[in-house]
Amino acid sequence: MKSFRLTSVIYILTFILTAVSLNSCTKNYEELNTRPDAIIADKLGSAQIGQVFARAQFTTMTSSFEVTQNLFADMFSQYYALTRQSFNSDRYVNVASWANGAFNAFYSGVGKDLAFIEELSAKNQLALPNAVIKVWKVNSYHRITDYWGPVPYSEVGSGKVSIKYDTQESIYTDFFKLLDEAVVVLKANTGKTVFAADDLIYKGDVNKWLALANSLRLRLALRVKYVNPALAKTQAEKAVADGVILANSGNAFVYTSINNLNPLGNISNFDNWRMSTSMESILVGYNDPRLPHYWEPVVRDLRNDGRQYHGLRNGQKVEDMSGGPQNESHSKIDIKWWRPDRGGSNPPLLVMNAAEVYFLRAEGALAGWNMGGTAKALYEKGIETSLQEVASASAAVIASYLSSTNIPVAINDVHKTPAVSNIPVAYESAGSLERQLEQIITQKWIAMFPNGWEAWTEMRRTGYPKYLPRLNSDNPDVPKDVMIRRIMYAEGEVTSNPDGLKAAQALPELAGGDKNSTKLWWDKKP
Repeated sequence: MKSFRLTSVIYILTFILTAVSLNSCTKNYEELNTRPDAIIADKLGSAQIGQVFARAQFTTMTSSFEVTQNLFADMFSQYYALTRQSFNSDRYVNVASWANGAFNAFYSGVGKDLAFIEELSAKNQLALPNAVIKVWKVNSYHRITDYWGPVPYSEVGSGKVSIKYDTQESIYTDFFKLLDEAVVVLKANTGKTVFAADDLIYKGDVNKWLALANSLRLRLALRVKYVNPALAKTQAEKAVADGVILANSGNAFVYTSINNLNPLGNISNFDNWRMSTSMESILVGYNDPRLPHYWEPVVRDLRNDGRQYHGLRNGQKVEDMSGGPQNESHSKIDIKWWRPDRGGSNPPLLVMNAAEVYFLRAEGALAGWNMGGTAKALYEKGIETSLQEVASASAAVIASYLSSTNIPVAINDVHKTPAVSNIPVAYESAGSLERQLEQIITQKWIAMFPNGWEAWTEMRRTGYPKYLPRLNSDNPDVPKDVMIRRIMYAEGEVTSNPDGLKAAQALPELAGGDKNSTKLWWDKKP
């Protein structure tokens, strides 16, 4: 039923919206920002809100995936390293056409859909659907503002020709307000279902949506920890008190079908990238049980070091990238993420899992907040939950890993790459708070794979896991040994929304300029 519904949604809505949703990516901003109800309200009544919601769920996680996530965040987070000579984002190049495609794909698709169904559900007094829509809106928009900083938000769907960019601070303030409103409604409707035939995550289970809403609140609370510690503490403690995701049965995944594939299938088929050296240093060093579930063994061991899994340094020069031959000697992503016709299982798309929630709570506990447990206990529970989810690990395997003193390893490659860090798996109760934080975030980085979007965001926020300097940077604004901080605004905005863009670039949050080196509002760790 779920596969049929998802396929139906994509085909039906594509037929109705294609002319606006796709063509507007290259046309003026007025068309891109046209109210969707002006186009489809006469074709879709309130009973079909669920179908639009399903589309928003799927496209939030998949729209223009290669240029939106894979070639930016996935590389910046050092999950992967590029091997294709014609791609240069791994050397910190902000490819304008890719950024443009990512920006426009969101606003011409997800942004319009969410504006339409949020307003329509409110007008029709559909409180429960409206609450779930608000939760998903928070998930969708925090991804966008965490890429660019100030972005169009409050006026999306208004039909205005020139649309303002809201500050990231004001957007986050509204996130917490939306979650407050949604949680009140969800609490009053526990045990019920909503969008049951169309919900691609929980099949309409309100209890699970309530846990996701609180878990998102917790994620965003930690995000603002260094810019507004008091707000972070308040929101984090509220989230845990109201009930967050506690087990893998509550994990949030957007489900796929044979007609609507996990985009990693096609991306992996292109063979443009391989495992990064940072990933090798950490997972091989830890003898991590998740390693064979994330990566394939190399086809050719050109290093002759006896290891089955090899990573590649980020930021190679063009002349050093060799595609096929290089790919054979470095690990490809595990077969389950390949296309089904090549042996893949088309896995669902990760939104948020219990392991991440435990690591968020561990970080909060480390800061002295009431997270329902100690930092050590929550850290270890996060690892246990991830090992069970990814590797179906036994109690004995989990216990052995938790007590392991293994540390990341050096790489016997042509660069004589050193180990990423010297932190062990076993929690260092006597260690400094900063060292304990490094342990927590490093394990979270492992557990969130392949969600490079969140991994890059957390690396910017915390500085962890420690990463290897790129071999080269072609971006004069960002040196090879420094983390890139944001994506620059889409080139299409220069002509389609010049007033809005100009005002955004003058905001105090962008005092450093519309540059890749400018830190976002929440990026304030000393």
